[in-house]
Amino acid sequence: MPATVTETTTTAPRHTLVVRVTHWLTVVAFVALLTTGLEIVVSHPRFYLGEEGNVNVKPLFTIPIPSSRDTVPTGYGYVMPDQNGWSRYLHFEAAWGAVLTGLVYAIAGLWDGHFRRDLVPEKKDRNWGAYWGGITKYLRREKPDANETRSYNVMQRTAYLGVVFVVFPLMIWTGLAMSPSFAGAFPLTVILLGGRQTARTLHFFLTWVLVLFVVVHVVMVSVSGFWGRMRAMTIGSRKGKGV
Repeated sequence: MPATVTETTTTAPRHTLVVRVTHWLTVVAFVALLTTGLEIVVSHPRFYLGEEGNVNVKPLFTIPIPSSRDTVPTGYGYVMPDQNGWSRYLHFEAAWGAVLTGLVYAIAGLWDGHFRRDLVPEKKDRNWGAYWGGITKYLRREKPDANETRSYNVMQRTAYLGVVFVVFPLMIWTGLAMSPSFAGAFPLTVILLGGRQTARTLHFFLTWVLVLFVVVHVVMVSVSGFWGRMRAMTIGSRKGKGV
């Protein structure tokens, strides 16, 4: 008699354990970095280009908020509470936590083929038509198809690749370039950025690129099925069909 195929419901991991753990560690580090980074900005809400930046140098732009230091001219008649001490300390600690987590994620992703399998756009999607189709699908608020419940679409893959291999490394580079000890040991890395103050300005803009990415990411997760996506990124399970 011919063999019969029975349909069973199996639970397969949507994300590996390494991806899930590093994802949430990165979330914690990002919240700490964003909070402390904003506190640091309050101490001197002026941004410059080049190597030097102080109250005697004309800024590239100024954030219109009162400073936490009375020596910084902001046009306000009062100063904000000074939180610069603990915020710099926690910012430094959270940054190293993010870097180490990123290294684990990168090594694991290269080792098990996660980047090649899940993040590099498929050959059929490496064209403008695929990107335009993804954009129009989002604009029409169409629900994800069956394939997107198991894999990222071309828009997601490109965005994740950009964050992992472009924005995140630049954040590390510009952050290190602001350190006097790092600049003294590796001056060329700071020169290539145009100076420590340019590095600080770039670091500020890169931060908001990441904030925009996170906002869009959360919105897309909510549209695609919040609880299902959260289940996949926490316990790793998703319901699928197997034989």
